[in-house]
Amino acid sequence: MSSMRTTHHKIYEADSRNLSMMEDRSVDLIVTSPPYPMIEMWDQLFFSLNEEIEMKMKVNDSINAFELMHKELDSVWEECYRVLKSGGIMCIVIGDAVRTFDGTFQLFSSHSRILAKAMQMGMYCLPSIIWNKPTNAPNKFLGSGTLPVGAYVKMEHEHILIFRKGEKRKFSGEDLKIRRKSSIFWEERNEWYSDIWRGINGKRQTLEGEGFRSRSAGFPLEIPRRLISMFSSIADTVFDPFLGEGTTVTASILLERNSVASEIEHNLVEQYCKNIVFQEKNINRLIEERKKKHKDFIQNNANKEWKYFNEFLKMPVVTTNEQWIRFDRINEIVLKQNGKKEIMELIASYGEG
Repeated sequence: MSSMRTTHHKIYEADSRNLSMMEDRSVDLIVTSPPYPMIEMWDQLFFSLNEEIEMKMKVNDSINAFELMHKELDSVWEECYRVLKSGGIMCIVIGDAVRTFDGTFQLFSSHSRILAKAMQMGMYCLPSIIWNKPTNAPNKFLGSGTLPVGAYVKMEHEHILIFRKGEKRKFSGEDLKIRRKSSIFWEERNEWYSDIWRGINGKRQTLEGEGFRSRSAGFPLEIPRRLISMFSSIADTVFDPFLGEGTTVTASILLERNSVASEIEHNLVEQYCKNIVFQEKNINRLIEERKKKHKDFIQNNANKEWKYFNEFLKMPVVTTNEQWIRFDRINEIVLKQNGKKEIMELIASYGEG
């Protein structure tokens, strides 16, 4: 890898159910979080996609309304399957919902419905992650409280579903060298490759300002940062069919990956592109924090004899692959004007950090 390079981040203003402008097998990793079926804040969006959903809801036909909502998402997953390379990974952050219809309280299991669709498309299901979201709620139950039978457990988690298209990806030659530079630290591996993630707070969902929808579908940067680090290499292309506040694109810039995103709402695309070009310092701060966290890990285990050393980071490391890790700093993020309203492109340049 040269000491100066760039990544490209293309954002389409488009309905993610139809991504005809994207080529087949053009992305290495998908990281996204869709609108959650049967979560009330997303009702109006689903009604706008299919008016039959609203009709079903009005007559308390919750099961068929739930299915119709997922039918809309099915079209997105089919497009994701088409644009994903063989060996590529798809990660979907999704929460189940609880809701009362006609006096009956019930669970709507979106994660299992998406699992079924992915299997139907031919995806391989990989072990998933439970994101245990911290809550300040004083009550851990729903229903009749201390009385048996009528109380319900409180959901304090979301699912991170992980799928692979086709057989396991193989690396050789220059790709293998880049893969080594994309390694993660030993202590990160021990935390990230657990099936339960704790201590990651949810992101504020409210969008403020005229012309914006009320909710963002945003998730904390730590989620895509981990997933992109775990399932892609430097210079790979990451795709998010639901841009929202652009968290996946930001994580891709942070980790020196290219990215593509789609978003149907022009205001969200425009706001993200305007804001991200001023975020070089914040992104570089996150890079430095990651280095410092590893340095603290080494210092907290000063009694150990480390076998390997990373010359670029000037720090001991635990495993042989960690010798090749490097993080380049962001020099600049620029917005490329291409004259087409439906396409925005960001270019991030990097230098030795």
